[in-house]
Amino acid sequence: MPDTDTAPVSLAGRPVRRMGFGAMQLPGPGVFGPPEDRDAALAILRRVADAGVNHIDTAQYYGPDVANELIRTALHPYPADLVLVSKVGGTRDGSGQWLPAQRPEDLRAGVEANLSGLGVDQVPVVNLRRFPGSEVPLDEQLTAMVALRDEGLIGGIGLSSVTQEEYRQGVATTTIACVQNSFSVADRSGQDVFDACAADGVPFVPFFPLGSAFMPDKPVLSHPAVRATAERLGCTPAQVALAWLLHLSPNVLLIPGTSSLGHLEENLAAVEVELDAAAMAALG
Repeated sequence: MPDTDTAPVSLAGRPVRRMGFGAMQLPGPGVFGPPEDRDAALAILRRVADAGVNHIDTAQYYGPDVANELIRTALHPYPADLVLVSKVGGTRDGSGQWLPAQRPEDLRAGVEANLSGLGVDQVPVVNLRRFPGSEVPLDEQLTAMVALRDEGLIGGIGLSSVTQEEYRQGVATTTIACVQNSFSVADRSGQDVFDACAADGVPFVPFFPLGSAFMPDKPVLSHPAVRATAERLGCTPAQVALAWLLHLSPNVLLIPGTSSLGHLEENLAAVEVELDAAAMAALG
């Protein structure tokens, strides 16, 4: 394998391979309700483990409760080296709408729901997902997260969807295990946070690395430079987009999600893609 996946990255003190898996696409359409094919979803998770992936990202509000239940059914008792990462700060209503759950008591309830759903005594890492315009001060949220870590309910504190100012406040307050923000070849709006994490050696976990239906104005797989590079190198646009992120900085961890076994294999193989200088220049 190229250097993109041979050196593990420390995530809350535990080594993980740089290619992980995100469980967001396992529930039904709109990340709501049960999967259309439960057996296929379980097969994907078992293949993830068989492939040596030891970093799985999830959330109680994926479903809600669906992603965590699938992970528990497929993989519990969990491999000793598996690092489960969840998040708190949001919830869903009966129609599947995404709602903020930002108060300290909401964060605690979210952690407790993840512990129950995953069947663990401690979630290795929990990301605090900030909602834009949150009226709850970040310092109050960080105090709540530190208390949860001190109680042993979570192993490490991550941040998600944060600004550079919020990131700086986080690292000034406590040890930050990782940052999970939107970032891709087509979406570099968070470049400042990406650069700050790279400089600090904090693991950066880009979500929507292949684009998303939630961001139709920022397509990745149809990006001209991505498509041209894939054709020249004889690989797929998805593999180029993922390999580009891995080549950007050694602190990048990937969690591409899928409900397709074929796409999973395609994503896992991205660690084998060597991007030459011409490719990196074309992708910018």
